[in-house]
Amino acid sequence: MNKKDIKILLVDDEPDILEIVGYNLSNEGYQIIKAENGAQAVKKAKKELPHLIILDVMMPEMDGIEACEIIRKNPDLKETIITFLTARGEDYSQVAGFDAGADDYITKPIKPKVLVSKVKALLRRFKQDAKSTTLKIGDLVIDRDEYKIILKGKEIILPRKEFELLSLLTSKPGKVFKRDEILDKVWGNEVIVGGRTIDVHIRKLREKIGDDSFKTVKGVGYKFVD
Repeated sequence: MNKKDIKILLVDDEPDILEIVGYNLSNEGYQIIKAENGAQAVKKAKKELPHLIILDVMMPEMDGIEACEIIRKNPDLKETIITFLTARGEDYSQVAGFDAGADDYITKPIKPKVLVSKVKALLRRFKQDAKSTTLKIGDLVIDRDEYKIILKGKEIILPRKEFELLSLLTSKPGKVFKRDEILDKVWGNEVIVGGRTIDVHIRKLREKIGDDSFKTVKGVGYKFVD
């Protein structure tokens, strides 16, 4: 996919942020769509189907958390990557963001070159593995081509990172995946995230797939149990 085909929805209530961030990403060749609040973001996301959404947290009318939750409920946007844009010192919980369905977060102010590098790393996640196949484990069916999960005959929509984490763990049931390996394969070594990020995503998978399917190996990592 060429850069000119990639759509990025930029959402912030500060005109300067929209201008500066939009300018730098436009110079890279991306299509930039702008919104000034969460309500606009939801409407434009539904209409434009962006590949990446950079979403401010604190905004009037509808904040970023609520907007993210609504966007994640739209099946047409299940593959869209969402990253929050947060100010240093802002009263914001990473856990709340990940619970809402975000894939990552960016702290502002951020240097233009660093921002562009971060966006490139995020967009790499959008590429699907050409060798992906459908995997069936008990009552669970994982279609890696369509990013689809079916559990006991019922389809479950997962945010992208939850899907990729589940796909990794189920690729070798019983194997203990170390935390470093999970971070590298699911989040990529160019994106800095904390270890707690894995814990949050595992908790969400336990809620949706079943607590007994995921085992914690203390001090090492996680494994999927058939």
